Amino acid sequence: MTDHLLLFVTIALAGLVAVIVLGVVAVRALRRRETQAADKQLLELARLQTETAVRIEAMRDMIAGRQAELHRAVNERLDSVTHHLNQSMTTTREHTVESLQRLNERLAVIDNAQRNIADLASQMTSLQSLLANKQQRGAFGQSRMELIVQDGLPKDCYEFQLTLSNKCRPDCAVFLPDRRPLTIDAKFPLEAVTAWREAKTEDERKQAASRMRQDLTKHVDDIAAKYLIAGETQDLALMFVPSESIFAELHDGFDDIMQKAFRSRVVIVSPSLLMLAIQVVQQIQKDARMREAADEIHAEVGHLMDDLKRLHERVLKLQQHFGQANEDVRQILVSAEKIERRGARIREVEFDGEDAAADQAVIPAPLPRRLQAGE
Repeated sequence: MTDHLLLFVTIALAGLVAVIVLGVVAVRALRRRETQAADKQLLELARLQTETAVRIEAMRDMIAGRQAELHRAVNERLDSVTHHLNQSMTTTREHTVESLQRLNERLAVIDNAQRNIADLASQMTSLQSLLANKQQRGAFGQSRMELIVQDGLPKDCYEFQLTLSNKCRPDCAVFLPDRRPLTIDAKFPLEAVTAWREAKTEDERKQAASRMRQDLTKHVDDIAAKYLIAGETQDLALMFVPSESIFAELHDGFDDIMQKAFRSRVVIVSPSLLMLAIQVVQQIQKDARMREAADEIHAEVGHLMDDLKRLHERVLKLQQHFGQANEDVRQILVSAEKIERRGARIREVEFDGEDAAADQAVIPAPLPRRLQAGE
């Protein structure tokens, strides 16, 4: 039993040793294969690393070439952009200089206009101060009216400050062909017009309009009473308004005053209407002078007709002389033609004895009968 047990233990130990040996051999074989596999992987990894290095080198060369091309393209683009930028800046500078020059010219024009406006404002201020004074305003209207009359009429056709039979003196008297003066008044009540223009509320405007009607009515009545004298002056008198705008406002907003003035035989006129009236007077005076000179013109026309008659007779005599001269010339031409024909016939005469001696007498051939007859 013990031997069997020992044998069994020995066999078991032997088997255990065999198993251990087999395990060691298997482990070594596995390690050897792992080492071979690792070597293969290292070789493959080295090959891949080499290929990768080659590819990286090729990629680096390609990137370097691309970078050089990109650098060249960028430099060319920068040069082009710089050139265009320089041209644009030059053009912009030239346009800026031209614009500044035009701006300076316009500023100079604006400065001149501003000075003119300032001068005009000062003149308007002086004009306003002038019109604020009644006497100065009357002198202003008087001067405008005098300029219009002096420009349109000769000196013997008007008179300023003429004294009428009632001791009144109109601002101007224009003489018509019947020598009855057409009186013109240049004083206008501007205070009421100024108040009416400056009125802001409706009540102020109504009050100013009422005052304006009163002043105009009184002025029209004064003109009619002072400057309309039966048998001495014309049947109408003119009230001169020295402003077209004031006349337009009167015509638009105060038609009743215009009608009342017309019924009072006073015509309200603006500068343009006064010019028209002066032109009408000038034409009337010209027609009157033509009528006064009608007899003299008639006599001159008679003398002109006599001169025309004598001229006609002398032209007829001259025509007769021309006819006689033409007849004489025609007869002279006929005689000249006859002489020419006879000369031609004489030239055609043939002489006899052309072969005789030179010392023999040359006897001409007899003339034709027509030449002998003296034709």
